[in-house]
Amino acid sequence: MSAGNSNNNNINNINNNSTAAPSDITKWSSADGEFRRQVSSFRSLVSSDPSSEFPAEANRYHLYVSLACPWACRTLLVRELKGLQDIIGVSVVSYLMGPKGWEFASPDEVPGATLDEINGAKYIRELYFKAEPNYAARFTVPVLWDKKKQTIVNNESSEIIRMLNTAFDDLLAPEYRGVSFYPEELRQQIDEINEWVYDTVNNGVYKAGFATAQAPYEQHCRALFESLDRIEKILESNEFLLGSRLTEADLRLFTTIVRFDPVYHGHFKCNLKQIATGYPNILRWTREIYQLPGVAGTVNMEHIKKHYYMSHTQINPTQVVPLNNGPDLSSPVVKPASRPY
Repeated sequence: MSAGNSNNNNINNINNNSTAAPSDITKWSSADGEFRRQVSSFRSLVSSDPSSEFPAEANRYHLYVSLACPWACRTLLVRELKGLQDIIGVSVVSYLMGPKGWEFASPDEVPGATLDEINGAKYIRELYFKAEPNYAARFTVPVLWDKKKQTIVNNESSEIIRMLNTAFDDLLAPEYRGVSFYPEELRQQIDEINEWVYDTVNNGVYKAGFATAQAPYEQHCRALFESLDRIEKILESNEFLLGSRLTEADLRLFTTIVRFDPVYHGHFKCNLKQIATGYPNILRWTREIYQLPGVAGTVNMEHIKKHYYMSHTQINPTQVVPLNNGPDLSSPVVKPASRPY
């Protein structure tokens, strides 16, 4: 029996024998109509220290992602921009999330998706049960998997991108070694921006979109656009959020903004303005990041739109997917000569 088939049998046995009751992935809001995001469960860290529990090694770790998910695509962005493609492999789930959560599919079935060649799993949930047989929370992506220890290292995107940023530097080509999106001299500023952007923008679109009462929807929608206005003002005089240097703060925001017009504006009712017509500085910034080497390959609008409009049947029961893809991000980036950048 091949290793792949053996892993498949083992992982299915763990899944089928587990007594854990998976959380209902379609029940997004609390009784008060508020959406509250689950806290990630696996929080170990890969380290450059060879004596650590999870030392950085080439081809030891594997990313499980969805091209639809903004949190997972953060990790793909850093993997590309840090030159980690040959060091950390990737498996991509289908865009459609059904009752059992994220499902793997062949590229023939779903272009852009992959089968799980590492564990032979059919669903992401099987990886969670393999790592923790009594796991009883949601089955989210990204997942950073350790092929040697056969377990999940981490499923928190903000921590995974920090690991990818520095832990593997000794294994990288010289041109990528030392490149940091979280430089020490900017960490306090990055953390400050991340805090309010996460609360009101990254998670804010979900708090508005998954609200099931009018008051929380309006509260979070207005807070979202107040923050977008604030970001627009910052980018009026800055090339990136912290000046002329691309940082983690930009990458964390980017994955939300590319989904804004085609998904969040309509599907999540975040419709006070659009990026294409209401935020010229944010649009310029988005195009500039999109056109960096490797970034466009992490943006799959078919997966993005079909996931949200077809998976969230409590919002869109017809599963009809709109045509618009948002602004053309491949258009030339125009930087006004009057601006300092």
